Amino acid sequence: MNLQPTIYNMKNTIQLLLAFALLLSGNIYAQDTDPVIEGIVKEANENSQLENLAHELLDVIGPRLVGTPQMEHASKWAINQYTKWGIEARQENYGTWRGWERGITHIDMVSPRVQSLDGMQLAWNPSTSSEGVTAEAITLPNNIADAEAFKAWLPNVKGKLVLISMNQPTGRPDYNWEEFATEESFQKMKDDREALTKEWRENIRRTGYNSRTIIAALEDAGAAGLVACNWSRGFGVNKVFSARTKTIPTVDMELEDYTMIYRMAEYGDKPVLKIVAESKELGEVPTFNTIGEIKGTEKPNEYVMLSAHFDSWDGGTGATDNGTGTLVMMEAMRLLKKFYPNPKRTIIVGHWGSEEQGLNGSRAFVEDHPNIVQNLQALFNQDNGTGRVVNISGSGFVNSYDYLGRWLAAVPKDITQHIETNFPGTPSRGGTDHASFLAAGAPGFNLSALNWSYWNYTWHTNRDTYDKLVFDDVRSNAILTAILVYMASEDPETTSRVKRVMPISSRTGKQAQWPTQRSPNRKGGLDN
Repeated sequence: MNLQPTIYNMKNTIQLLLAFALLLSGNIYAQDTDPVIEGIVKEANENSQLENLAHELLDVIGPRLVGTPQMEHASKWAINQYTKWGIEARQENYGTWRGWERGITHIDMVSPRVQSLDGMQLAWNPSTSSEGVTAEAITLPNNIADAEAFKAWLPNVKGKLVLISMNQPTGRPDYNWEEFATEESFQKMKDDREALTKEWRENIRRTGYNSRTIIAALEDAGAAGLVACNWSRGFGVNKVFSARTKTIPTVDMELEDYTMIYRMAEYGDKPVLKIVAESKELGEVPTFNTIGEIKGTEKPNEYVMLSAHFDSWDGGTGATDNGTGTLVMMEAMRLLKKFYPNPKRTIIVGHWGSEEQGLNGSRAFVEDHPNIVQNLQALFNQDNGTGRVVNISGSGFVNSYDYLGRWLAAVPKDITQHIETNFPGTPSRGGTDHASFLAAGAPGFNLSALNWSYWNYTWHTNRDTYDKLVFDDVRSNAILTAILVYMASEDPETTSRVKRVMPISSRTGKQAQWPTQRSPNRKGGLDN
């Protein structure tokens, strides 16, 4: 058998492959040597400011609940940081909110034995005195017959602390049961929990109230305070939201202690708690967005925006919701100012206020700046945790594939290899701030991140703290954002706003509609 022709063909094939590889490497090299992109990547990797910024924002300033002095402090801090970097920054007021400041919380069992308990007052909680409230803890009655029976029972709450959350049957998250329990035991636990949850809800319904309105009924009946446990299905983690009482304290107690107190009350041990929950009412205070800007040179009246909400709930320090998004946008702005100081289009960063109460800051900006929204090239928003970006949707714009594809092609492959894209996608109706811009027809895109157990462990919880940050991922997101903004600013074409034909809704059976613009709440929390 003559092998010569085969060997000759193999040599030709190898030469062609080598030539193609050299051509490809030349293209990659040309892309990677864009001086702006090269500078952004090198600076971000070798001189990141993320750890310092995170410490100052999360450890020193802390949570940024709308209407608190900490939110004001954070805004001034961000403006000062931008000024140091040569970036113009300002605070834009758009309304007012109930001013409130968290103070000291102590929760102690004083009988039948002494133990300090883990928990905290809810946001906007009415303050106790420094002496606090000392009272017996009781549960709601089981098997309430009807509203009349509950009305007859209500006088029992006078002078008592009422446990208003269900007694969870387990403090172990499901993944722990799945790993260690038998299949039968795991299923039995889930069935028991489902039955208990259903009966708890039915029991509340039979009172004639729901889980919100019953709070006012208990307060009006003379309860000394309310104790809740909003467990988040993880070890040591609770959701921490706002109090709904007018004059008595409401605290959230961590599951381990709450279920102990609940059992003691059910067994007739008559646990007595002392609750000190100090806070300050600050009246009606301004609410605002914090805005940074790098003025464009060739097209100053066209805009590219970076977006992240600045406010947080205050169970933790707001590290992943949305400290990480804030840090990404600040670091991206620093990188852009250093390596792209004279952008073609004006670059604006929006640190939004009161996102947690209904996208109020971004909705106000959209309503107050129609000229910017009308001339917006693109907006990039980040909100959902510390993880690297893994998904970008075209948000329902038919031609988003063309321009987002061009911009993403400039991003290093070690970042884009983890990102899935979805074109044309569908417009978000809420949840985070790019939705405010989409509702006005502007091209807003969410940089959706890997969740790192976000929903259970850090989203609106007492464990949303600095130690949960994954700085490699946050740094990757800062590089991605900076390059996307750079590419969007430099793009000679204006982005298309042609919207997709919306699909039929599986819920209604009718054609879905593009979301409509909504006005913000410009006077919030004052009726609580």
